[in-house]
Amino acid sequence: MSDEENKQYDSSKIQVLEGLEAVRKRPAMYIGSTGLPGLHHLVYEVVDNSVDEILAGGATTIKVNIKDNMTCSVEDDGRGIPVDLMTNAKDPKLRHKSALEVVMTVLHAGGKFDSGAYKVSGGLHGVGVSCVNALSEDMEVQVKKNGKIYRQQYKRGKPVTKLEEIGTTTEHGTKVTFHADKEIFGEVAFVQETIANRLRELAFLNAGVKILFTDERGEDAKTVTFHYEGGISQFAKYLNTNKTVINPEPIYLTKTVGDNYVSFAIQYNEGYSENVFSFVNNINTIEGGTHLSGFRSSLTRIINEYIKNNNIVKQHKELSVGGDDIKEGLTAVLSVKIPHPQFEGQTKTKLGNSEIEGIVRSIVSETLSTFFEENPKTARAICEKCVHAAEAREAARRARDLTRRKGAFEGGGLPGKLADCQERDSAKCEIFLVEGDSAGGSAKQGRDRVFQAILPLRGKILNVEKAPLVKILSSDTVRDLIAAVGTGVGEGEGGFDISKLRYHKIILMADADVDGQHISTLLLTFFYRQLRPLIEQGHVYLAQPPLYKVKKGKLEQYLQTEEQMQQWLMKEGLATVTVTDSQKGVLAGEQLKDLLKILRDVEDVLATLEVKNITFKDFQAFLAEGRVPVYRIPLQSGGFRYFFDEAEYRSYAEDYMLEKKEELTADGVDVATLSEESLQPEHQSLFEFGKLLSCEKKLETYGYTFAQYPKIENEKERIHPLFTVNNGKAEVLVYSLAELLKAVKDAASAGATIQRYKGLGEMNPEQLWETTMDPSKRKLIQVKINDAADTEQAFTMLMGDKVEPRREFIQSHALEVKNLDI
Repeated sequence: MSDEENKQYDSSKIQVLEGLEAVRKRPAMYIGSTGLPGLHHLVYEVVDNSVDEILAGGATTIKVNIKDNMTCSVEDDGRGIPVDLMTNAKDPKLRHKSALEVVMTVLHAGGKFDSGAYKVSGGLHGVGVSCVNALSEDMEVQVKKNGKIYRQQYKRGKPVTKLEEIGTTTEHGTKVTFHADKEIFGEVAFVQETIANRLRELAFLNAGVKILFTDERGEDAKTVTFHYEGGISQFAKYLNTNKTVINPEPIYLTKTVGDNYVSFAIQYNEGYSENVFSFVNNINTIEGGTHLSGFRSSLTRIINEYIKNNNIVKQHKELSVGGDDIKEGLTAVLSVKIPHPQFEGQTKTKLGNSEIEGIVRSIVSETLSTFFEENPKTARAICEKCVHAAEAREAARRARDLTRRKGAFEGGGLPGKLADCQERDSAKCEIFLVEGDSAGGSAKQGRDRVFQAILPLRGKILNVEKAPLVKILSSDTVRDLIAAVGTGVGEGEGGFDISKLRYHKIILMADADVDGQHISTLLLTFFYRQLRPLIEQGHVYLAQPPLYKVKKGKLEQYLQTEEQMQQWLMKEGLATVTVTDSQKGVLAGEQLKDLLKILRDVEDVLATLEVKNITFKDFQAFLAEGRVPVYRIPLQSGGFRYFFDEAEYRSYAEDYMLEKKEELTADGVDVATLSEESLQPEHQSLFEFGKLLSCEKKLETYGYTFAQYPKIENEKERIHPLFTVNNGKAEVLVYSLAELLKAVKDAASAGATIQRYKGLGEMNPEQLWETTMDPSKRKLIQVKINDAADTEQAFTMLMGDKVEPRREFIQSHALEVKNLDI
């Protein structure tokens, strides 16, 4: 634009965006981002509408389905979106349009602005489903209502069909099917685990609701049911899975005061961290708000009163038990549902309603007082834990003084091993936490000393999951780490202060072997438990050193993963060799590339089956019988029972779960608190067979069969070669499809030097810089907490006191391990 045009700033430059254009123009304003969180937010918006129907008493079941083409559908058995005409609309443009079309195409249109249709609702601003429509390439809504089925289709927010009747029904409800727009989101790829975690959360928050989640992508498609009769009490137990609890049954209450519904569950464990979740109308208020303030103040007051009245503080009567001490080992879920929530912005992360604070405080105080009077043994155990936490806090405060820096950047109080950087602006600085002195030496020599600091860590740091703060601060390695980071640690005066962070990138750089991964896990546990805001605000990263270095002729290249190494061999092999079929002649171009890709897929699938002790001959034996299994279960007598279709396995699983429920009930176990997953029989999916069948069909299009795949071991039978592979210097006769792939890879690696790095110490400073530390070339993984409940369980299981859950995890995932270091 010219300077002259810039000066002409008049009414012609003012744009008025109509309808849903504003959403497409600035999608991040409505859904947070156009990345994965925003993409998943589309699913949540539609699901939340169905949950609102449940809150209104109009629905009991929600079905969520992700299809192969990334289309998502959400169906409920609620009342159905109204389809009658908007005869009373104030805007003349909306009159005589169906209510369905208005809801789907107009911002701030919905039934949640007063308490007539919905007493409580998560959808507050009336922008949810219309935003999903605006950001979808295609959308179809079906409504079952008044004995009829109605349908309307949309494209990028605009109707492409009129509302039409397509049939009759005795059912009721709404089904929304949409395909997110690639113009907005780029690649559309839903993450199964992310969606499942949110659906599980909703099922906990709405006791009795049934949510069925089906992901049809891949050969191992299955439906997972989330159904918890115990509600948030069961949620608290779920959060404390694999932890030793003080009160086996959570302190739990649900109460309605006027139009306000309050529900909470409290369960203490013997750990040292707090795990509190608060919700308003099913929305996770991660920043808390007035409801959480009322909960915390009441909990602190009642526990302090009990400690004082029962003389629990004996040796240190001057000791004050504060809110920070109450948090230690606390797991709590607080859920309120109110008619008119006041959130801070569309993100809805903090509640502002002042009246709810007093309501929550009153209900929690009354419930806790009654519980403590009726359960003195549990009450004393909880209060004694809080007293011990206060004593430990005092000891930790004294120990923490050892880690404080004397000045901002003078270097006073910093660990001697720290090679600090020259830059004084912390926003421009980064620190590498490096495993071992050897790698630390290379990193110090290879770094850019202007903005990169290096802290070598000798050996494995303390597992903070199993230790109180005072013990954590007694570790020299941990104290060095805290001093280098600069924020301090712990609660209260002299504790954690993110404004004192000395490096805005904290990069964990460890070897790619088992020991290195263990050290990274210990460090992540430390940051998660003691310095969690650093992760939440995006300051913690994992370095990605290369696994291979290949050199062939003048080419020198670093490869990050085993997958990249295989791709390099294939690419180099295709450029190096000539393959001649003894019957069809020379194979070249896309034909040869596709054939090798199929063979590589077969090789990968067979490698997976090998760890399940299934061979290619076993697969051929099933083929000879005319069918292949989809599941198998181990038998106590040895061997396996195979299931050849989904229905056969489901029938068996239902009978198995029924018997297991009866056995557990006889043993006094409340099966209502158990998830469906925990009751299912131990089984193994054999989806690899489906992949092999798919590969076989692809091979047949090129005129080959699986009978030609296995290597011919008997030399006397190696008479008629299938192929001849020529690398320009020599010819190799190939007698099977499996040998063809190997021959091409061998030709690719001939004359090449391939180095596999097992540790950072094997790299010289220049190599470490150009592969792992140079900001213009390196790859970093930012550590994020996508699902707090799931993350909590992972750290507890992997790093906690209980061995059995860890053993079960290893056993269930053992077959997935690749490149095991022994």
